[in-house]
Amino acid sequence: MPAPLLNETIQHIVAQALEAARQEGVLRLETIPEIQVERPGNSDHGDFATNLPLKLARATRINPLELAQSLAARIATGDVIDRVEAAQPGFINFYLNESWLQQQVETVRQAGNQFGNTESGQGQKMMVEFVSVNPTGPVHVGHTRGAVLGSALANIMEAAGYDVTREYYVNDAGNQMQLFYRSVLAAYKKTLGHEAEMPEKGYEGEYIFDLAKEIADSEGTRFIDQDDEQALKEIGDIGRERMVATIKEDLFEIGVEFDNWFSERTLFTGGEYATALGLLQDNDYLSERDGATWFNSTMLGDDKDNVVVRSNGDPTYFASDIAYHYNKFVKRGYDTVVDIWGADHQGHVPRMKSAVEALGIDRDRLTVLISQLVTLGERMSKRKGNFVTLKELVDEVGVDACRFFFLARTPSTQMDFDLDLAKKESSENPVYYVQYAHARNASILSLAKERNIDWSEGDVSLLTHPAEMELIRAMLKLPELVDQMAKALEPHHLPHYATELANSFHNFYENCRVVSSNEEDDAMTAARLKLVESAQIVFRRALDLMGMTAPDRM
Repeated sequence: MPAPLLNETIQHIVAQALEAARQEGVLRLETIPEIQVERPGNSDHGDFATNLPLKLARATRINPLELAQSLAARIATGDVIDRVEAAQPGFINFYLNESWLQQQVETVRQAGNQFGNTESGQGQKMMVEFVSVNPTGPVHVGHTRGAVLGSALANIMEAAGYDVTREYYVNDAGNQMQLFYRSVLAAYKKTLGHEAEMPEKGYEGEYIFDLAKEIADSEGTRFIDQDDEQALKEIGDIGRERMVATIKEDLFEIGVEFDNWFSERTLFTGGEYATALGLLQDNDYLSERDGATWFNSTMLGDDKDNVVVRSNGDPTYFASDIAYHYNKFVKRGYDTVVDIWGADHQGHVPRMKSAVEALGIDRDRLTVLISQLVTLGERMSKRKGNFVTLKELVDEVGVDACRFFFLARTPSTQMDFDLDLAKKESSENPVYYVQYAHARNASILSLAKERNIDWSEGDVSLLTHPAEMELIRAMLKLPELVDQMAKALEPHHLPHYATELANSFHNFYENCRVVSSNEEDDAMTAARLKLVESAQIVFRRALDLMGMTAPDRM
């Protein structure tokens, strides 16, 4: 079982002091506000601080500094907390016990690859649905950002104790797929020297003709003699399956895998589309106007109603999405669902949440994250009809740089991908800087093993240098960060944490010689090797959560 989070431990200590003050009649409060504990920006103000006295000042009519002093006097120190101070204008600052910090090196070593895990999810069943590109073309750079975001978020949610399913929604129904099938058939005919017109607004990228040539090579001319309807069905099935296979391969290349690939078509063949719309009809959320069927979104506070079935009887993609979310929440019983969509779907969010509510599901159980646009340098721009694919970007900068750079920005902001920086092999490149710190860890431990140094009995109480203490403090932030990222659904903090951890490790490396040639320093060598070993565990954990490699050599 993971140890209690430090900030939660301190919250509990403050709550005990507050209750003691109430019992003694110092405070008269009917309700107690949330106790917020944060890490101060300036380490001189302690390891943690709370502004609770400021929040209580009006209700208690007590000067906040006096209140801070009163509460501080009731906070017990000892094992975890070394001392507590009241500070202007009404803060309580907490300073961790150095001997407790030293022992956390052993805690990290014992936790191993479980270090950083928390139990905030309590086994809740969660789906993270991401990428979900129409199988009409390869994954491009814009999709890649959402792919990295989704896979890292799923890793974090699992570390936080959620039961996570990673799902790709294959949009294999509707007009876009029909356009794709007709485009592939036309390209196939042209490839074999026959005249054919590409459909209006069809797909004309090079990949369509590459796909058509593959089909011609494997299937020969057999579709030429078929009538178009039969040829369209057969060649469409082959084209769709090959495109899905290509998407799987491309995503696998950047470490993105899915537990489930869900076909949109099964919503219609399995009856869930009819069930979901029937449920909306029964609850008076559907109406007939202008020959079409509308979802009455305005009944739930939206600014306009939305068509779910067109006048020709075809369902809109919104109708499919309603059925899909019925499947997620009702049929498969997910407690929470996170959808990651591209920027072009931003306007779709309010009506989707309204539809979920209309199905009888708490709308807050659905969260939609929007992944904004990505721009690249001009040298990766393509001629008309094409785009920069995931594979091309990976070939240019590598998997780890792809993942780190996409994760380092909040998904809600547009992003300029710095190709030149991503390729630099220097400390200017944060990817190189973080992985080099891990490689230094590995190098130190390898040297110790070559010299047959046994550090298993190292005495961590010898770790008193400020750089050692700073590194331990940095390591201990990971569990709190996992908890914070899981609650806020914000994986972008992870690359910044990894950089901060690398700063602390490089500082330690520069200031503290680890493997000494002097026998008199054997005890210090063993203690520091324990610290290096625990730091390596935390680096690997952070890199693993980001879906990156942890190289032993650079």
